[in-house]
Amino acid sequence: MKPNSDTSELAQEHESHHDHQNHHAYMAADFRKRFWIALVLTLPILILSPLLQELVGLREAIRFPGDLYALFGLSTAVFFYGGWPFLKGLFEELKSGQPGMMTLVAVAITTAYGYSSAVVFGLIGKVFFWELATLVDVMLLGHWIEMKSVMGASKALEELAKLMPSNAHKLMPDGSLKDMPLSELVVGDKVLIKH
Repeated sequence: MKPNSDTSELAQEHESHHDHQNHHAYMAADFRKRFWIALVLTLPILILSPLLQELVGLREAIRFPGDLYALFGLSTAVFFYGGWPFLKGLFEELKSGQPGMMTLVAVAITTAYGYSSAVVFGLIGKVFFWELATLVDVMLLGHWIEMKSVMGASKALEELAKLMPSNAHKLMPDGSLKDMPLSELVVGDKVLIKH
């Protein structure tokens, strides 16, 4: 049990929980929007990808002057728009000294984007734009699903908390029971649980 907690503390906890839920709802909506836009941009990236064109045997049929620049432009949009949460997360994780998933994804997409861009502008090599775009898509989808799951779990816990009684049956030193608000219980109190 918590030592005496007053009503304003409980109100602040509830407001903090509500803000947290709103944050998760905003994040889920943001990941969903970024995912769909990045996915739409990924389709022409896949069509323009030299490796995929070669795999299906349509390299010469689909190729046109400036196709690598078009591929670069579409990939730039996916990198900056779809990849923004991961790039932002990279700086937040590094600032806190705790690199994690955002850092891993940001390093991967930045490496693919930087190297592929250099190839478009003269470096000899192959572009990895379709890998960049599909990685961004998969990670946005994963984070969108994760945020929805967190919101669902949070709502379930909130419903469960509503089932909690507001009073407890405190066992007094003389063996009698006294009904009292949960907020008045202190560590060490003995309570009777009825079911």
